[in-house]
Amino acid sequence: MMVTNLGEQCSLASVWMRDLRNVQVQNDRSRFRRNIERIGQVAAYEISKHLQYTDTAINTPLAPTQCKVLATQPVLATILRAGLPLYHGLLSYYDEADSAFIGAYRKHNADKSFVVDQGYMASPALAGRPLILADPMLATGASMVQALQTLTEYDKPSQIHIVCIVAAPEGIEVLAQHFPGAYLWVAAVDERLNDDKYILPGLGDAGDLCFGEKRQH
Repeated sequence: MMVTNLGEQCSLASVWMRDLRNVQVQNDRSRFRRNIERIGQVAAYEISKHLQYTDTAINTPLAPTQCKVLATQPVLATILRAGLPLYHGLLSYYDEADSAFIGAYRKHNADKSFVVDQGYMASPALAGRPLILADPMLATGASMVQALQTLTEYDKPSQIHIVCIVAAPEGIEVLAQHFPGAYLWVAAVDERLNDDKYILPGLGDAGDLCFGEKRQH
């Protein structure tokens, strides 16, 4: 699996990551969402270098000319709800793309273990099309792998790109085992998971910081 750490490139992604992590800044929900969208836009541009293009003829006011267009529009997928700002960042670049949505969350047990409860999925056909899946946190990799397995159960995309804000080494390893041909684009690779399987140093609950705390069931 090809892993690209955008934060290592001394780009603005590292500046936005500083604000996403900073407890004195991150409670500004609008700013938090916007910084995630910006990272999605950077990832969208970088991914575009790996897609296939074809020539098309157009007319300018003065003469005909040839331009490059995407040979196939990608499918942008996200895991609700935390992935929405990252998805919107991608969608602002791939404005003709189709979209897929998955509902999934950690269902915790009394012993602090958990299973991924995936209760919703809506997707267009993926066969022969690039798939770009956005989810801000890659922790254990369980929800990401399950989402990709569900999406690709019937269709084989031409490429798989995963876009995250923060990833743990453990999650990267699991993802690489299941989808070795995928591309992973991430703004930061953190140290490890803690005993509760949350990323350290991480940035907290991305969904809550984007949209408010959820009621516990």
